[in-house]
Amino acid sequence: MKAPLVSLTLVGTLFTPMAIAAPPRSADQTIECEILVVGGGLSGVATAYEGLLGGKNVCLTEITDWVGGQISAQGTSALDERPTQRAKLLYPRGYLELRSRIERKYKELNPGDCWVSDSCFLPRDGHEILTKLLTDAAKKGKGKLQFFPNTVVKELQRTPNLITGAISIQHRPAKGAPPLNTQPLSQTITEAYSYNNSAKFDKNIIRFVPAKPKKNSPLAKSNAPNWYVVDATETGELVGLADIPYRLGIDARSYLEPSASSATNDPYCTQGFTYTYAMEATAQPQVQTMPPFYLQYSNYYSYELQRLASFPLVFTYRRIWSPGEGETATFSGIEFTLPSPGDISMQNWTWGNDYRPGTSSDNLVYARNQLQATGQLEPGKWMGGLRVESLRKAEEISQGYYYWLVAGTTDSQLGEGVKQPQPNYRYLSGLDSPMGTVHGLSKYPYMREGRRIIGRPSWGQPQGFTVWEIDISRRDYTDKYYSQALSPETYRSLKAALSGLEATAIIGGASKASLAMRRSRSTIYPDSVGIAHYAIDFHPCMVKSPPEAPGNIERPGERKGAGQAYPFQIPLRAMIPQKIDNMLVAGKSIATSHIAAAAYRVHSFEWSSGAAAGNTAAFSLDKAIAPYELVNSLPQQEPQLEALKGRLKAQGNPTAFPDTSIFNENWDDWR
Repeated sequence: MKAPLVSLTLVGTLFTPMAIAAPPRSADQTIECEILVVGGGLSGVATAYEGLLGGKNVCLTEITDWVGGQISAQGTSALDERPTQRAKLLYPRGYLELRSRIERKYKELNPGDCWVSDSCFLPRDGHEILTKLLTDAAKKGKGKLQFFPNTVVKELQRTPNLITGAISIQHRPAKGAPPLNTQPLSQTITEAYSYNNSAKFDKNIIRFVPAKPKKNSPLAKSNAPNWYVVDATETGELVGLADIPYRLGIDARSYLEPSASSATNDPYCTQGFTYTYAMEATAQPQVQTMPPFYLQYSNYYSYELQRLASFPLVFTYRRIWSPGEGETATFSGIEFTLPSPGDISMQNWTWGNDYRPGTSSDNLVYARNQLQATGQLEPGKWMGGLRVESLRKAEEISQGYYYWLVAGTTDSQLGEGVKQPQPNYRYLSGLDSPMGTVHGLSKYPYMREGRRIIGRPSWGQPQGFTVWEIDISRRDYTDKYYSQALSPETYRSLKAALSGLEATAIIGGASKASLAMRRSRSTIYPDSVGIAHYAIDFHPCMVKSPPEAPGNIERPGERKGAGQAYPFQIPLRAMIPQKIDNMLVAGKSIATSHIAAAAYRVHSFEWSSGAAAGNTAAFSLDKAIAPYELVNSLPQQEPQLEALKGRLKAQGNPTAFPDTSIFNENWDDWR
């Protein structure tokens, strides 16, 4: 029996034997789409949302059974936003609607009374709100939504420059097997990518193909692509599977990326990833059981900084439900309400449940050479492109972190006497728990960084378009570090690049040429199709393997690039990959550098990039034009690009921040 279509979950350690997919059997279903969105996180939902409002037939696949990514399946349901953008409500229309529906459901925007955000809520509700949002968009726009949960892409069928089909595997529990979400991802992901039925799963093989153009439509009379495939996955999975040019990890130090921690590329050091979980405050002490693996990780856990060494502070940081009103307290200048029985907190802490591998023996997202070594670039052999062992250890470090919070007395960074037991809490698990899993961990880890495409050669960037550190950072590059860390030639190139960015202010007399190393704005892109703002925020990889090794330290220099950023734009060129004309990239895999990616990763950015992808795909179908044709003549005027930007603006999807232009060089008021 075929798995039901619902309308609105790796590989072994590198260079060890791994499960090889069986030859594909015939597809159980063939599904036609105008837009195939792979990945149901916020960027994927936003892509689908705009495609549906544009009247398109949208297929949406997701490895878990929840849409929403960060705010649902990954458990990070605390919206990361910047004060000025939030105060002015400068967000895409769909993101504003999401915030409005959260507020309507709870009668307030912040039912968790957390202090990290203006909105913290339950992950399950994030999924339910977004499901209804997509259903309503389909009705309003007269589009068609086909949602495929528990589904992974196994193969891409293609010509040299087009994706012509995608073969996917959808799984459901086998007869007599426990329900989905009983075991954590590391125990199920390898089987999810196998064509064969197993003791755990029955499989439904789905072939996605382009829908036939309507008669007399522009598409029917042109050679333009007749469907679009959007990589909205958390790790750039299709980017790896399609084997198109991309970067992973640290970029080499250069005048464009002057704060890089390495003189050479290092694909193995990516930002840490996190399995979140929920815990509840109780009136009475609870029996706390030490996990059998706890001592392996106990030397890692820490409050990190003395100014953060407060359990109530950490608990309420991302509190997602607070039915009562606790007493007001202050610690290190941060005001919050103390935990009360019934309060629920989601935990996401750097020196807690972050897992931060950084070597070729333990990195999570396989680099291209590792994909080759494990055979995953061979036809039919794709297994997700991740290291299963690192997933498993990330699950353990997260569950161990809970035990440290409630029973631990050590602190790896602050020493003895800082951490005290907190027994009046319980770990929440079960299919009806906030994370919706029997094991209590999020269904998928919160990913901060994956594969990032290299855009097509472009004016000013003949090696391939990328958004770099100097395009967004507020850093003062007159700091002596840069003249010492960079070669004289590279340092001169940095000065020249920054002078060019500030040329208008210098020519107009608003700024002295000698001060050009101090940025006053971010780069303005003629092909901007979205906006975002966040600090350049790092969760650095660790030096030694395994990450939890006693005495291990963060990669030196990784936090050098961290700091404040100016509000920034999302260029369309950053979403168009090389080699494939009918593929777009949304979310964290757009063409950014390692340092820029640390800002281009939060909730509203994901939505904004997805809104751009959905509109670009719909516009390209309507106009029978490929996305690269909208930008390939820049810096000359592109009438069709201007039409797309006009469409976005008219919808309420901003492509620029107000009063931020080449004629207004001071953006310091944006916080």
